[in-house]
Amino acid sequence: METLDCIKERRSVRKFEEKAVPDEALDIMLDAAIMAPSWKNTQVVRWNIVKDPDIKHKLAEAAVLGFAYNTKTIDRAPVIAVESVVRGISGMEKDGTETTDHGENWEMYDAGLAAENFCLAAKDQGIGTCILGVIDDHTAQEILGLPENEMVTVVIAIGYQASDKNGCADRKDKSELVRVF
Repeated sequence: METLDCIKERRSVRKFEEKAVPDEALDIMLDAAIMAPSWKNTQVVRWNIVKDPDIKHKLAEAAVLGFAYNTKTIDRAPVIAVESVVRGISGMEKDGTETTDHGENWEMYDAGLAAENFCLAAKDQGIGTCILGVIDDHTAQEILGLPENEMVTVVIAIGYQASDKNGCADRKDKSELVRVF
């Protein structure tokens, strides 16, 4: 698939077929995510792939801050990727001082770049994804047993789209979004 077509056609998918996502496809998605740029090449993003239905259900029930739509999406997805970041590195100097006034919040930018690469690689293979941001990162971290220095950024539901009725939401006109100086 051509890059611009992939970008234009990618949509959030919340209903999935009951069909496994091949490990080879996940490897391609993870390779793309790992190639995302990061602050001073710190590579702070971590990927936690969850296939176990019981663990997925625990996350769906306990870690979505009561947002039922995410509970359904996680339970429907054959697999989920829980993206996390190692805290206190991105946006920081080696001595721990902040490089910019964004401080360690820069790690969210790194996470966003990696998540988009992941989702575009999925789309390129005909696999749907949905980035779920309403997540209790502490609860998800506890359920998965992640290290204390990591923070969960998003959960990405992954699977083959159940229907092709997933149109594009209207986009604002470029004149509303772009300033040229």
